[in-house]
This record gives sequence, C-alpha cells and structure tokens, in this order.
Amino acid sequence: MFFTRAVTPVLFVVAASLLGGCAGNKVAMSKEEFVVAMGESGVKVDALLEKGNRDDAIVILQGLATKNPDRKEPWGRIAKIQFDAGSYSEAIVSAEEVLQRDETDRTAKSIRAVAGLRVAAQSLADLRNDVELKGNARSDATALASVMRETLGEDVLVPPAELEARKKREAAAAARAKRVRATPVSAPDKAASVPVTGGDPFSLLK
Repeated sequence: MFFTRAVTPVLFVVAASLLGGCAGNKVAMSKEEFVVAMGESGVKVDALLEKGNRDDAIVILQGLATKNPDRKEPWGRIAKIQFDAGSYSEAIVSAEEVLQRDETDRTAKSIRAVAGLRVAAQSLADLRNDVELKGNARSDATALASVMRETLGEDVLVPPAELEARKKREAAAAARAKRVRATPVSAPDKAASVPVTGGDPFSLLK
C-alpha cells in the first residue's frame, strides 16, 4: 500500500515531464508546410486589409512568425503593412527582424532606409522651432542632407516648385548666352575711331 502511494506521484511527475518535453521540442513546419501556411495566411491577411483591419492581419502574421522563428517571410509582410500605413518606427523594427534572418534582403533594407529617413525628417521638422535644440538639430540636418545628396542626388532634396523655378532661371540664362554668342560683332570704323586734330578732316592725309 505504501509502495503504491509512493510510486503514483513519481509516475505523475515523469509523465508531466515527458509531456512538457514533447511540447517544448515541437518541430517547426517543414518548408512545404510553411509555404502552404504562408499562402493561407496571405489570403486571410489580404481580406482583413481590404476591410481596413490592419491589427488582426498583423496578429495572424505574428502567430506564423512565432511558430517558424527562422523564417523571414512573415516579418517581411508585417514590415510592408506597417510601412504602407505610415507606422515607420514599427516598420523599422520588423525590417530588422527580417535582416536578422537574412542580412542581404534588399526589400527589408529599403524599408528600413526610407522609413528611417521619414522618421528623421519628421523629427527635425518637430525640432525646427526648438531654441534649445536648434543648433544640434541644424548640424544633424546638414549631415543628413549631405548623405542624402550623395546617395540620391541633389534634385531629390529640392522642393518641386523651387526646382522648377531654378531650372527656368538656368534655361533663360543659357538662352541669353546663346543669343550673345550668335550676334555678329561689326568691325569698328577705322576713320571714325581715329581722332581728328585741329578740326581739319584732311590733316591726317598730309
């Protein structure tokens, strides 16, 4: 009787340990299973996004990402959804999740870069009238503009109206210079250029 009472708790602990081990060592989906699950989730996500239900769409993708921690695809879709919604800070975080799994992913790099620029631009705009931080904000903005100019080209940084006005000014200046070059220069009148002495127009012929 004592033996039975002593063994029962031990068996219960062993059984619980085995069950816990099985749950903890759950194998992730195979490649084929993941492709199918991603496709099915994609259909649900698209339907939710059409209804404007972005939060539930992201929850579905996050669940798929949790079950497949080595896969980048769910995080990539999440980053794109967040970027399109203007949630740039969240998009940067999700893009980082992609790059942790694949550092060569160009889409994630693009989302991180563009989202980062928009966050920086908004932050600098918010600090524009801050007297205490104006100096630091200006130097940081100058450094950022320099990098952007080297990367994207100067025209990208100029507002469209200002850029158009500048192009018109440059075109007008070029047209004036062209007209000046095309105008023939008449030869100077030699007789008119030589001063007449003594009021006698024939004095130079003597």
